[in-house]
Parts: sequence; structure tokens; C-alpha cells
Amino acid sequence: MHTRPFRSALYIPGSKPRALDKARGLPVDAILFDLEDAVSPDAKAEARSTLADALAQGGYGPRLKIVRMNGLDTDWGADDAAAIAAMDCDAVLLPKVNSVADLDALAALIPDLPIWAMMETPQGILNAASIAAHPRMAGFVLGTNDLAKDLHARGRAAMVTSLQLCVLAAKAAGIVVLDGVYNAFKDDDGLRAECAQGRDMGFDGKTLIHPAQIAITNAAFGPSAEDIDLARRQIAAFDAAAAEGQGVAVVDGRIVENLHIVTARATLAKADAIAALETT
Repeated sequence: MHTRPFRSALYIPGSKPRALDKARGLPVDAILFDLEDAVSPDAKAEARSTLADALAQGGYGPRLKIVRMNGLDTDWGADDAAAIAAMDCDAVLLPKVNSVADLDALAALIPDLPIWAMMETPQGILNAASIAAHPRMAGFVLGTNDLAKDLHARGRAAMVTSLQLCVLAAKAAGIVVLDGVYNAFKDDDGLRAECAQGRDMGFDGKTLIHPAQIAITNAAFGPSAEDIDLARRQIAAFDAAAAEGQGVAVVDGRIVENLHIVTARATLAKADAIAALETT
């Protein structure tokens, strides 16, 4: 479990100054500044400049600043990489990663920034473990719309295997893994259900397409008051049992072992990190 919160990651078009400015005040944990899908071909060059200026102005606080570039196999990828290398951002997000060769190519162009991977192709999903293990890899972002298109999948249930493979690979490598977007941004109940499913599968957070989705997503992927209370009681009970020479405790009729305490301490650390983020 990551201490730094990654509950919500909002896509912001790199070509829209008003959206870039508004993002400075949104309660998200990460911003995905987009130079790819959200920017039309004739606006790519201007978007790089617009985004670079916005990042140079600052004001995004503790939010993780990730820039999604165009693929290196496109007309804009190499120029994006050169521009991003000079931007005031925290990481670069590469779309349609198929293998470690894609990461090696980007790493040669951007030597310092952590790399995140869009996991959105069948080949990429099958290579998830090796992609996650790349030394520059810091996080996965599921591109569920593109993946559904390539799989000819109807509905999220048809992609569960792909989602789980990415979660497994990310957890094995110790990197962040973010769930894909929920397209119906006015459907709060649907978003809440998909967030709950993603959280229970092991995702660290979810990518968003609209600010209206932030509150529900933050609530779903952050520890609840009940989670925090249980964590504190588990730690207290286990410490008391240990003081008496016992290796386990009982809380609410359930056995509590050391592995549960590891999770409980991580829950409290995450809650503290969220509180610190929200007061910054």
C-alpha cells in the first residue's frame, strides 16, 4: 500500500489555459496533463508551449504533475519528449506501451523523469510484468477505452482479466496502478460502483475525465472513518497481546496477526498523508 495518496488523477487538456488554471484549485491527488487524445493534431505544437508555460508558473501544490505525451511512433512523439524533458513536471506518461522496448526508447530521450505507462493494448497487458519491472517505471494507468476497442469487449466485465493482470504486475513491482476512466460523468451511482470494484481489486486510485467525479473517487479510495477506527483498535489490541507474550489478538471476533497490523499502520499513514494533502 502506497502512503502517498493516488485516489484521483484528473486528465486536463494541455491546450486549454482555463482548464490548466482551474486545475490548480481542484482537490485531486494527481493531474494528467494531456498532449495526446485531448489535443487535436493541428494544436499539438501550441499545446506543448501552453502547458510548459502553465507548469513554469506553478501553483499546483502537492499534486503529482504527470504529462501524457503522444507515442514515439507518431509525428509528435519525439518533439513531445524533448519538450517534456524541460518541463517542471514529476513524470511522463507514455501511451500504448507494448513492451520494455517502448520504455527504453523513451528513457533514452528523457533521462531523468520517472516513466508511467498507459496499459491499453492486448500486447501491453500480456507483457505487464516485464513492463512493471522496468527500472524507470513508476506507475500504470489503465486505458480501458482503447483496451475495450482492441479487445472488441462489451462492458467492463470482459476486461476483468486484463485489469487483474495489471494489478498483479504493479503490486509485484511495487509501483502505482490507477484504474481507467468512467465515461458517464453524470452517473454518480455508476461511478461509485466502479470505484468500489476497482478499489476492491487493488487499484490505488482512478483516472477521471471531469471534476464532478473527484469527490466520489476520493471517498472511495481513501480510508473511511470506520477503516481508521478499526486500524487503531487492531494496533492497540495487538500491542496489548504482545505485551502479554501473545502473537495474535482478537478484534470484533476476528483474529489479528502481524500481517493485519502492517495493513493497519499503512491505513493510518495514508489517512495522515491525505489530511496533510488536503490542508496544503
